[in-house]
Amino acid sequence: MVKKYLVALLLIVLFIFVKPTFAASEAGSSARLQQSSYDQKRIDEYAEYTAKKLTIVRVLKANNSPLISEVDAFMNACTEYDLDCYLLPSITGLESSFGKFYAPGTYNPFGWGGGYIVFDSWSDGILTVGKGLQDGYVDQGLLTIEEIGPRYAESPTWAVRVRSISNKFEAVEQEHAYHASILALE
Repeated sequence: MVKKYLVALLLIVLFIFVKPTFAASEAGSSARLQQSSYDQKRIDEYAEYTAKKLTIVRVLKANNSPLISEVDAFMNACTEYDLDCYLLPSITGLESSFGKFYAPGTYNPFGWGGGYIVFDSWSDGILTVGKGLQDGYVDQGLLTIEEIGPRYAESPTWAVRVRSISNKFEAVEQEHAYHASILALE
C-alpha cells in the first residue's frame, strides 16, 4: 500500500517537474519499452528510498530523538557510502538512545572513538562515521552488523543489540507497507 502511494506521489512529482523524453519515431517500440523499464526502475528506487526515509523519521520520532532533524544526513550517508540505511540510526539507538545520551558537545551519538571524538554537528558526525564504516569495515569485507560488531565495539553483545534495533526499523517499514496496501484495497 505504501509503495502504491509512494509510486503515485512520485508520478505526480515526475509529471510536474521532469521534462518528458520521447524516442524518435524511427526508433520503434523497443526504445519505448526500454525507456519505460528504465522509468519503472527509477520509480521503484525512489519509492524504496522514500520508505526508508519515512521509517527512520517514524522510529526517531517515536523515541523522541534529537536526531529527527538529521534524517537527510542519514539518507545521504547510506546512499553515498552504500550502507544499509538503518545501520547508522541503529548504532545511535544502542550507543546513545538515539542521540539522547552522549558526551556533551561532541555530536557523537555513535560511541565512535569511545564516544569522545568531537564532530562539528550531527550531520558531520553522521557523514564521518558513515565514511568510516565504508572505509574501515565495508571496504574490508565486513558487510553485516554481525561482521562489523567485533571490530566496532568490545562488547560481544553489540552486534546482537544493534541487529535488534535494525530489525525494529524493518518491522516499522513492513507495518506501514502493510497498512498502506490495505488502504489501497479499500
